[in-house]
Amino acid sequence: MKPFAFFLAIALLAFAPVADAQQTPASQSRPQYHGDYFPNTILHDQDGRAVRFYDDLIRDKVVAINFVYTTCTDICPLDTAQLRRVQQLLGDRLGRDIFMYTISINGDSPEALRRFMRTYDVGPNWRFLTAPQADVTRLQRLLGLRVDDPNDLRGHNTSIVLGNERTAQWIKRSAYESPQNLVELLTVFLQNSAPNAPRRSQSYAAAGLIADNSRGAYLFRTRCQSCHSIGEGDRLGPDLAGVAASRPPAWLSRWIREPDRMIAERDPSALAMMARYRNLPMPNLGLSEAETADLIEHLRTQDQRRAAAPAHGH
Repeated sequence: MKPFAFFLAIALLAFAPVADAQQTPASQSRPQYHGDYFPNTILHDQDGRAVRFYDDLIRDKVVAINFVYTTCTDICPLDTAQLRRVQQLLGDRLGRDIFMYTISINGDSPEALRRFMRTYDVGPNWRFLTAPQADVTRLQRLLGLRVDDPNDLRGHNTSIVLGNERTAQWIKRSAYESPQNLVELLTVFLQNSAPNAPRRSQSYAAAGLIADNSRGAYLFRTRCQSCHSIGEGDRLGPDLAGVAASRPPAWLSRWIREPDRMIAERDPSALAMMARYRNLPMPNLGLSEAETADLIEHLRTQDQRRAAAPAHGH
């Protein structure tokens, strides 16, 4: 079966009424896009253990899968940081109800995968995997992902694939997706769409409101929040509270726009920051000067709000 036909079928399934799936016996409702579509490609995890893609990794599971270049300094760091936040939000459900896999595109060794995991402070139950590039390319195509030139690490495909293999429902999401939205898709839409799964009613009121819908706030939520907080302490990277005032404006603007060049030029402040945070490179997010200005203005606004807020205990 060709990938296009497969994804057309699962797109239709994804919008089928849930009640129909509950009323149909699992043996009859189980679609035909399973072991006859997904191969048992052999991969090795970060500990060197051999696993089969279909039987060991995805069969009957709700999964999140992404593909990265471990040497990428462009978008893969954001991809990984977003999934790290997903891992934290899932807690002990990861490895029990939900399974998360990151597959190296460039055939890294298990040792290289472990180094990558240490850099991003990856917690338990998130598996990193490697295989020959031809096998990885085949898996990407079967999952409906664009296959990029391995020699061009900028602008490559950064989609995260979420799926319930049992029900053949698959969703493709951007690395810029909110981690909270990814968790909701995994735990509510995909996990609860399995036959006989308990249903949970949802309300728009429970979703809450976005307090700040400025362009800078949007950029912070989608580009920065997985690695940084504003006034809540360090995450993967430093707390950004006060940074708009403490850093020279020109330096800060350039660091946000082209950190890779500043690292290559061995800028002293950039190198000192990397050394403090496990040599984790700041990704080049491709922001324009206008977007960078909006983001810095958001940081200033948050600093002003924090300064104006009454101190606790007074």
